Amino acid sequence: MDDIKEITEKIKKFRDDRDWLQFHDPKNMAVSIMLEASELLEHFQWKTKAEAEEYIKNNCESVQEEIADIAMYLFELADNLGVDLLDAMDKKLKKNEEKYPVGKAKGSHKKYNQL
Repeated sequence: MDDIKEITEKIKKFRDDRDWLQFHDPKNMAVSIMLEASELLEHFQWKTKAEAEEYIKNNCESVQEEIADIAMYLFELADNLGVDLLDAMDKKLKKNEEKYPVGKAKGSHKKYNQL
């Protein structure tokens, strides 16, 4: 895949070939993202860090499929809402750079208001 626009067009074609746009309103898309994220999380439930790393080695395709499901719903939702995903991510990264300056945040898991 070359870029987000190209994969988004493929996602929309898949959706439109099945007449599913009627079900893909923002609320349902957000719910679907969360459901797929939960399915991803299920792969790691009750595992230690070492167990999770071993699990990923042995179940890489299943984990990748869950990540892909999340991304496809996210790309479609952004498109449906007219959000330029690359621009939105760039803006959010800049905002996070201000909230989490390297000098304060490096090596810390604290939230920005606790740094």
